[in-house]
Amino acid sequence: MLDSFVQFVLNSVHDMGYLGIVFLMTLESSFVPFPSEVVVPPAGYLAAQGKMNIYLVVLSGVAGSILGALVNYYLAVFMGRALLEKYGKYLFMPVERLNKMDEYFKTHGEITTFVGRLLPAIRQYISFPAGLARMNMPKFIFFTSLGAGIWVVILAVLGYFVGNNIELIKSNLRPITVVTLCVLAVVVAVYIYWHKRRRKNAA
Repeated sequence: MLDSFVQFVLNSVHDMGYLGIVFLMTLESSFVPFPSEVVVPPAGYLAAQGKMNIYLVVLSGVAGSILGALVNYYLAVFMGRALLEKYGKYLFMPVERLNKMDEYFKTHGEITTFVGRLLPAIRQYISFPAGLARMNMPKFIFFTSLGAGIWVVILAVLGYFVGNNIELIKSNLRPITVVTLCVLAVVVAVYIYWHKRRRKNAA
């Protein structure tokens, strides 16, 4: 059944072209549970066959990721904040905690958004707290693009060299995900060290 779904996505991307990638990645990056692993690798596979351009595949994937992230961001801005301010105390999210989250994103929103875009099961939803805290929009877009871009490049290159075998793609993604998580741990550690040193120098 999964192979049939992947073939459907492959045909859709082939028929719709780059707009199809943008549309599907917008779904994947928003609140719709749609895995990017079955969108970008087939497009990379088509690029290997000369039917698409690998650079435009990556650009389309990043564009869709940004659009989906903006959907979640503005949902949080226009709906989530009001609901949480009214009912958050029943969900262990009182106004005081919302205000603390605002302060956190003012200081650490960049690294949180970047790292969140590369974490499985979190990348789709990191835009919600950013929207609740009304994170600076240019910074939100930049760091979303940076994190999403790395992920899209990984998937596109996998599809380009591995082909259209979803199981083979998944087996290759596992060690890549582990390496990515290790690199992110180092990035976060360096950021924490830099931030503490900056605060110490400021004091």
